Amino acid sequence: MKSRTILAFDFGTKSIGVAIGQEITGTARPLTSFKAQEGIPDWQKVEKLLSEWQPDLVVVGLPLNMDGTEQPLTARARKFANRLHGRFGVAIALHDERLSTVEARADLFERGGFKALDKGSVDAASAVIILESWFEAQH
Repeated sequence: MKSRTILAFDFGTKSIGVAIGQEITGTARPLTSFKAQEGIPDWQKVEKLLSEWQPDLVVVGLPLNMDGTEQPLTARARKFANRLHGRFGVAIALHDERLSTVEARADLFERGGFKALDKGSVDAASAVIILESWFEAQH
């Protein structure tokens, strides 16, 4: 199996979490999170991450309703993914992110209580869950 480096984004209108992972191990770790203005990130920060990590693929979490239908944020996440591809030419995969934030909050709380639940940590941890879930879906 080829080892690909994969970057994942947990898209949000106010904050975007980022994780990095290796396909060969199927593991990911949180990298960072950064503010967004109505879903628009600081593209220079995105460019810096992409040039630093040189991912083979970028996974963007796709927010869906619990029944699998799309919600207003779904279209915005797709638009973000399309812009990533258009601006930087990176390969993109969209992945269902249902309950990733709930799971991230539970994991962080278990490790560090309420102090661990700052927004940036939750968003980056959500990106980890999205990426590890994507890895599992590939096998």
